[in-house]
Amino acid sequence: MVRRLGVMFTGVALFCCGAASAEQPAGVASEVKQAYESLKTNLIRTAEKVPDSDYSFKPTPDVRTFAEVMDHVISAQTRACGAITGDHKTAPANLNDKSAIVSALHDAFALCDKAYGSLTDANMTETIQTPRGQHTRLAALVGNTIHDAEQYGILSVYMRIKGIIPPSSEHSSSR
Repeated sequence: MVRRLGVMFTGVALFCCGAASAEQPAGVASEVKQAYESLKTNLIRTAEKVPDSDYSFKPTPDVRTFAEVMDHVISAQTRACGAITGDHKTAPANLNDKSAIVSALHDAFALCDKAYGSLTDANMTETIQTPRGQHTRLAALVGNTIHDAEQYGILSVYMRIKGIIPPSSEHSSSR
């Protein structure tokens, strides 16, 4: 468990490197929040950018549709962040309409905003019950961030196949 937490934290820390101010070093909680905010922005922009007609797209018959991947993100966000906040909501299931998914994604991220907002360097090692067992607040939120990054990677491939530039690559699209 300790090794897994170390690996997860290292991944998030590398994702965040360069974001901390040289004048005042950020704490661990601040760096985790920065990684979350970046992924939140990319996932919301992805949901908004992809046309409704592409929500039923899947590259091969044996993988999820774009809408199903987004639905999975919403469900995972709701469970993980609800464990932190104590607000055990149930995410809407089997969404396939763009407007419903975008709305539910905003709701899931609102819950996660509370969860990440409650993380401090002082409370990050407190143990809580999550859908995946007992974990520290830090481990639960880092795990959520890693999951978001994995899902964003999947969605980025879907967008590339459809000729859509993923939000995280838009700045370099002029090359």
